[in-house]
Amino acid sequence: MKKTILRILILVLTLLFLSACGSKTTVPSADKTEKEPLTGTDSPTAGPAGNEAEVPAETDGPGPEQTDRSDPAPVVYFTADISAEGLVRIYEALGWEPTGKVAVKISTGEPPASNYLRPELIGGLVQRLDGTIVECNTAYGGSRSGSAMHRQVAEDHGFTAIADFDLLDEDGETEWPVTGGTRLNRAIVGSHAENYSDWVILSHFKGHAMAGFGGAIKNVAIGMSSPSGKVYVHTAGTKTSGSIFYSDQDAWLEALGEMVTGVRDHVGAEHIIYINVMNRLSVDCDCDGHPAEPDMHDIGILASLDPVALDQACIDLVYQAPDSASLIRRIERQNGLHTLEHAEEIGLGSRTYELVDIDG
Repeated sequence: MKKTILRILILVLTLLFLSACGSKTTVPSADKTEKEPLTGTDSPTAGPAGNEAEVPAETDGPGPEQTDRSDPAPVVYFTADISAEGLVRIYEALGWEPTGKVAVKISTGEPPASNYLRPELIGGLVQRLDGTIVECNTAYGGSRSGSAMHRQVAEDHGFTAIADFDLLDEDGETEWPVTGGTRLNRAIVGSHAENYSDWVILSHFKGHAMAGFGGAIKNVAIGMSSPSGKVYVHTAGTKTSGSIFYSDQDAWLEALGEMVTGVRDHVGAEHIIYINVMNRLSVDCDCDGHPAEPDMHDIGILASLDPVALDQACIDLVYQAPDSASLIRRIERQNGLHTLEHAEEIGLGSRTYELVDIDG
């Protein structure tokens, strides 16, 4: 009897245990709980109620700190062919045609032995454009400080044999406003500059005793300025007569780019092109009648619609050259790169560019 009661109790307990196991619930851990997908105004990319916001498109570059490249980098064209034919080809690469009377701004070169661009190199382009070679008198004495002497130099150097020659300041000067800078409020140019609608800034790239280097920016800023305008730029807008030497190096380098903005704004950016010839790369300028003999090889001809990009490209090619130590020392001694830094800051152009070799 006792054994029967014991079996019944064991059976009842077993049934109760099995019943409890079948009704047990499991609580999921917090990190495994599924969430409802966010839609509508709950979504972090949603816009106003009832509208889905656009998801930003993927970009290949960095995040918010990346440079805005909505405008493409200016193109600088290059050829290693330093010849009359090469000069015409680099001009044609720009795809630019003048709409009116063309001024070709060069340096006539200080006698007796400067490295100015020779007439046999530039004549074909000047004649194709039916251009007038233009210059201004100097502010430092020498053989080009007066109109009669300067015209004789132009003839002696062969320029009057290939084109008409015009001294922009022979009959006085005029002022064009400069805005957006910190050094200048006007550009003081030769009065004949008003007679030309289109400009080819044809420069010999080389070193310079005061600016470190001379290229497109200097050919406009000093080359188009009348003698008083030259003093005004050299002294960073502090005076228009007297010595061109000034104690604040960075200030006058900044004035170079500011003067060019005045020319660009008056003439119109679409009416100016810039070509630099990188030959006879002396540490000294064509304003020096006894320059140091170049100790590096010739490089080529470059052209652009952007003067800052053009001069920067020339600088980069100098720094890449294996035999450019002397010119680099001259540039760095005068802090020459500051000209480009400030010119970019005030919107004259871009130091970032695309270099296109037209030689194929």
